[in-house]
Amino acid sequence: MTADLLFEVTTPIAVVVRCSRSYWNFIVTYKHPIMAGLEQDVETVLADPDEVRRSRQDPDLLLFYRASSRPWLCAVARCEDGTGFLITVYPTDAIKAGEIIWTKSR
Repeated sequence: MTADLLFEVTTPIAVVVRCSRSYWNFIVTYKHPIMAGLEQDVETVLADPDEVRRSRQDPDLLLFYRASSRPWLCAVARCEDGTGFLITVYPTDAIKAGEIIWTKSR
């Protein structure tokens, strides 16, 4: 584990998703400042999503959705060969179209 690693989460589809502190700072500074301080929520979305979908534009991008409260929280990770890294995370009012590859049992 590197000193810059912020988190490493095993998802329910057996993909390990990582995020470095420096990349997290990039996300909350330039992409989605609303996510600042919500690192634990992102780990929860990855570890315990309600649904996982494959991106329609890029088959290596997986979208992890959790609706513990509205809006949904979506964590996007690039995944290949059982490992991946966080691309972005954001609140959303709707799940995007895409192939459903995993759904939480209710």
